[in-house]
Amino acid sequence: MTPTARSLERFEALLSPQGHDLLERLDADAVTPATALRASSALRAEYPADLVADALAQHELRAQAHAKFGRAGQMFFTRPGLEQASSEATARYRARRYAGARQVADLCCGIGGDLIALAEHHPVLAVDIDPLHLRMAQANAGVYGVAGNVRAVRADVRDVGLSSVDAVFIDPARRSGGRRMRAGESEPTLPWCVALAGQDGAVGIKAAPGLPHDEVPAGWELEFIAIRRDLKEAVAWSPAMATATRRATILPGEHTLVPAPGPPVPVRPPGEFLCDPSPAVTRAGLVEELARELGAWKIDGRIAFLSRDTPLRTPFGRGLRVIDSGPWNQKRLPAKLRELDIGVVDIRRRGLAGDVGQLLRRLKLTGSRRATVVMTRAKDRPWGLICVDAE
Repeated sequence: MTPTARSLERFEALLSPQGHDLLERLDADAVTPATALRASSALRAEYPADLVADALAQHELRAQAHAKFGRAGQMFFTRPGLEQASSEATARYRARRYAGARQVADLCCGIGGDLIALAEHHPVLAVDIDPLHLRMAQANAGVYGVAGNVRAVRADVRDVGLSSVDAVFIDPARRSGGRRMRAGESEPTLPWCVALAGQDGAVGIKAAPGLPHDEVPAGWELEFIAIRRDLKEAVAWSPAMATATRRATILPGEHTLVPAPGPPVPVRPPGEFLCDPSPAVTRAGLVEELARELGAWKIDGRIAFLSRDTPLRTPFGRGLRVIDSGPWNQKRLPAKLRELDIGVVDIRRRGLAGDVGQLLRRLKLTGSRRATVVMTRAKDRPWGLICVDAE
């Protein structure tokens, strides 16, 4: 039996009544990594050893997947499949772009994160070269009650005919040999994915958030998606699906920011409040749009921090209240933090060289307050700010 056939056979055992019973038992017993070894020894007296090993691996992955999926406790994963899978919130947000499609192709579908969201409203052709991931995608679609809308095909996506679909979503592999590829690299390559728009005009391509802007053709939209403060991914939308040139989106509230004309944003010294824009905003190149929306100014022409003298509340950035501001002086920083009763700090560094880890180790603080130390530049001068969260 080939390794591929063996992995499929072992997975089917997990789907069997015996496998289902074992997975439920692990969940009911609340097995943790700390108790897994003891549980494994006891369970092998009742279940095949391979089934116990595979069930314990699934149980651990399901625990990790709760951050991405509402029904993670019933789903199936591999570690690489979970890492690359879109979260339920992201997939559902993105699937709405396909509202006008009759049938969608999900290429490189993996374990089915996007497939589930797409199949809620469309027949979907699901394609993946990995037979285990494809079978997991089908099982996971069943967990969400949409398996009837899925036609699964094991193949290299470059060999699949797409004449039956009128829209495509593709999440090309960004890992090779267990390592992340460089930003902009994938398999299939980005140029191959872009060329799909010549066959099916409506195409969405998931990419790493570090994707260089100049690798996306003119007429396409490049969207950067963050969940709260964490930048998760980029999506390139073909001209048939684009509604802007660039977009920053913040989930779960589905707040979006797009380019808009306006006067230049002034540069002034830091005021009483600071805004640290979401990385989705900075990657999309929309800091000036955010500044105009907030009525804020830049503290430096090349640095993304924004400021104003009234509180800043926006889903597109973190609002901070400035309690100390002045030219950067690392030697005096520990004394200043002790004077302000600061015991815990988060350091944000932009535009100023320095070893953040070394600085944190040297501070040795004992105060009762938490603060953010901002190492940056103001009007091209090294500048430091001590901030607390805006109330």
